[in-house]
Amino acid sequence: MFTGIVQDMGTIRSISRSKESLRIAIAANSVIMDNTAVGDSISVSGVCLTVVDLVDDEFQVDVSRETIECSTFGEIRSGDSVNIEPSLTLEQSLGGHLVGGHVDTVAVCTASEADGSSNRLTFELTDQYGPYIARKGSIAVDGVSLTVNEVHEVDDKILFEVNIIPHTLQSTTLGSIHVGDRVHVEVDLIARYVERMIRFATDRNIIED
Repeated sequence: MFTGIVQDMGTIRSISRSKESLRIAIAANSVIMDNTAVGDSISVSGVCLTVVDLVDDEFQVDVSRETIECSTFGEIRSGDSVNIEPSLTLEQSLGGHLVGGHVDTVAVCTASEADGSSNRLTFELTDQYGPYIARKGSIAVDGVSLTVNEVHEVDDKILFEVNIIPHTLQSTTLGSIHVGDRVHVEVDLIARYVERMIRFATDRNIIED
């Protein structure tokens, strides 16, 4: 479990590709490395992965075929930056929102414009995720906890807007997002369960439509 509060921007050092998986080596700061052990869960741009090796100032993770198919990791290259967050501990404050690290889908940035000292980004995804995205609700974009400013339905697409404050622009990969870039999206965990409970109850006539 994570909070969506990124603690470092790591750099992809190397990628070893096999037929159905990847092993990625990621350089991280000393705080991350000093508190990371083999077997730990770690969020890499919003995807929960397991640390399989530690070498000097980098950690290594394996990415399965299923994760490659539902993320942008199939397009990743050496030198790319990624957002890093260690898993939540019971001693930590919950500064963002509960993030599972289980990416729901990939969204596309359709607009980027200055909004005072912040930057307003618009992302597009298929309308099947519409029930989980609400104005002033929480959403994780590449592992960053954000508040949804606006939600729009356009044909069979959902457009949602978020504001990125200067601190987040400087300390995460969202500062380098351009129109056309693809990002990981994880919808709010609570919204997902509420929708499932309502559907379950409706299907069984426990509540009326």
